[in-house]
Amino acid sequence: MQILVIDGQGGGIGKCLIEKLRQAMPQAQIVAVGTNSLATSAMLKAGASVGATGENPAVFNAKSADVIAGPIGIIMANAMWGEITPAMAAAVSGSPAQKVLIPIEKCRIHVAGNVEKPLTKYIEEAVAAIQLFMQESM
Repeated sequence: MQILVIDGQGGGIGKCLIEKLRQAMPQAQIVAVGTNSLATSAMLKAGASVGATGENPAVFNAKSADVIAGPIGIIMANAMWGEITPAMAAAVSGSPAQKVLIPIEKCRIHVAGNVEKPLTKYIEEAVAAIQLFMQESM
């Protein structure tokens, strides 16, 4: 089972997500894809199994991932100040993987009905959802 975590900017959300995933699921295969080398580096330091940077790794790994996680902007072309390319957004949204998206207002997406919480709470909920998906898939 493969978990693909995609993040950009400084990789802070991906880093926190991977740290919590690694604690909850130490044996998980976590692939980190950063839109830039800073994001990839942060996620690798957090405990990702492997990491790569850029559009092609995101497109390639979205095809085989069981779960794709990251900020909600990863499904929207040109989000994250243009770091999410149209091909990346299409690959994530078109992937058969289960998506676990963290709502971030900076991505300029407002999810109606979403209750504002601290980022740490969203990450905890994301980890719990990923654990559930992984258990159901076994």
